[in-house]
Amino acid sequence: MANERIGWVGIGVMGKYMCGHLLKAGYHMSVHTRTREKASELLAAGASWCGSPKEVARKSSVVFTMVGFPSDVEEVYLGPNGILAGTAPGSIVCDMTTSEPSLAQRIHEEARRRSVAALDAPVSGGDVGAREAKLAIMVGGDQETFDKVLPLFKRMGETIVLMGGPGSGQHTKMVNQIVIAGNMIGMVEALLYAQRAGLGHEAVIDIVGKGAAASWSLNNLGRRIAKGDFSPGFYIKHFIKDMGIALQEARRMNLALPGLALVNQLYICAQARGLENLGTQGLYRVLAAINGAQT
Repeated sequence: MANERIGWVGIGVMGKYMCGHLLKAGYHMSVHTRTREKASELLAAGASWCGSPKEVARKSSVVFTMVGFPSDVEEVYLGPNGILAGTAPGSIVCDMTTSEPSLAQRIHEEARRRSVAALDAPVSGGDVGAREAKLAIMVGGDQETFDKVLPLFKRMGETIVLMGGPGSGQHTKMVNQIVIAGNMIGMVEALLYAQRAGLGHEAVIDIVGKGAAASWSLNNLGRRIAKGDFSPGFYIKHFIKDMGIALQEARRMNLALPGLALVNQLYICAQARGLENLGTQGLYRVLAAINGAQT
């Protein structure tokens, strides 16, 4: 796909790196985001600016999106100035936002009606994985389209798997987020315990992070907590969105997930405290306040 014209919509914490990898690989990139300033580095590096998702689609044979919420995905794809209003038959669209499986299926059906192929391909790995091109990419769609886009995915991630038909990528990401929710509460409570016991966070992470309790959250976000760094690699507000989707899907499947529901409520507490634009490690500040601990 070396000669493909690539489009990218959504230049956020992760999208700027993912788009940047494709640009550095020599692809011609057309980009759009709601705030043009966020694309300034990519534009300086040679990307072309478009005034709408529709314009991006008109100039591209493959379009990627990485936006915030399902409502944004719906507008970007299905709105009057959306991607599908500008795609040509034979082109490919790929949503890498964590969104609703049912919406991924709707986009797939509308794309197919226009003779356009669609993939849902949410990712895991946070800003670090995006920056280092080490993301896990969970894909829903058909094998032929996946095979066509795989060389582009390989510029952004290391572990890339077609999980099934439309919506399967999003369902897999819900599994990922359920696991992370449990990891986050465990990691935060463990570091609060360590602080109260007079142990240094860095020393605790050094030893625990190499044993059976090791996790990506502890070894990456735990280090940020130890440094007092609550900047977003992944926003609290977006994690709340993801957990809400998972709980909605669980209800639809008649599943009880009490652990996820508890962590969701704690993050909603963080949002109520005005912390929604912190990274997910900001949960530490909520539980520290409850326990009268310093952050």
